[in-house]
Amino acid sequence: MLECGTTNRDSPHTVHKAAGRFDARRIYTVLFVVPLLYTAIRFSPPAVFTGLVAVAGCLALRELYRLCFQVVRQPLMVGIGLAGCVALIVSPHVPALAQPGLLVSLVAILSIPLLIRTPLDQSVKDAALTVTGMMYIGLMLGYLVAVRLLPQGEWLLFFLLLVTWAADTGAYYVGTLYGQHPLAPRISPKKTIEGLAGGLFAAVLIAFVARWGFMSDLSPWDGLILAVLLTLAGLWGDLVESAIKRSVGVKDSGGLLPGHGGMLDRLDSLLFTAPTFYYYVTSIRDLAPSP
Repeated sequence: MLECGTTNRDSPHTVHKAAGRFDARRIYTVLFVVPLLYTAIRFSPPAVFTGLVAVAGCLALRELYRLCFQVVRQPLMVGIGLAGCVALIVSPHVPALAQPGLLVSLVAILSIPLLIRTPLDQSVKDAALTVTGMMYIGLMLGYLVAVRLLPQGEWLLFFLLLVTWAADTGAYYVGTLYGQHPLAPRISPKKTIEGLAGGLFAAVLIAFVARWGFMSDLSPWDGLILAVLLTLAGLWGDLVESAIKRSVGVKDSGGLLPGHGGMLDRLDSLLFTAPTFYYYVTSIRDLAPSP
């Protein structure tokens, strides 16, 4: 597990209400990102979407390394971690290269203390953080690419993204307006049970709208089960990132996306919903068997 240090923490019994002021930057960012993403998924070859995911993954991993290393003491280690992350993201295109690529990255990272004079205790910790971050971002985002490569992959991907974002948005706004009972006060004081309920309601609603609109292969039960699974998986991913940020005393992983924080802040839920969705549609329900 990533453990990036400690800092001051708020009382676990305090529920912090989010600021009620409307932030127009959130809308502007969405208006820029959504058309770009839609075009890449709907009208471009899968490799274009894979490229976007790889870029986003590198940005998120760079933010994570900046948080955990505080200062980038190990540029070579970070570079190898980024390369390994990209290899994991693109591996669904060439599955046979996934294991060798991971092996090379792992050996290279572990070999750095043998080649460069650095404090051994710090080098070992940095190596562990580098490998964990590479797997956390690269392996998880690889499932987004894997979903896109499935039959009807673009529609499955739209379903995954819409339900994940609906759960996040519903939880944010319902929690902001009505949240009173803390859900995980030690890790994320602003998350509330009311927010979780709002996110679940929004996810179910969008799942059924998406099923009616473009995913008729999904049964009503599939829509309901996926809405619940993706809401819980997204919450878990959000809490994992919150624990990392809380350990170093920061609110956002970065400021790349105005009104939304850093890239990792936007991907934290998808890192966990993507594998959950992939295994549901390919294994549990066999809705989209691999070619």
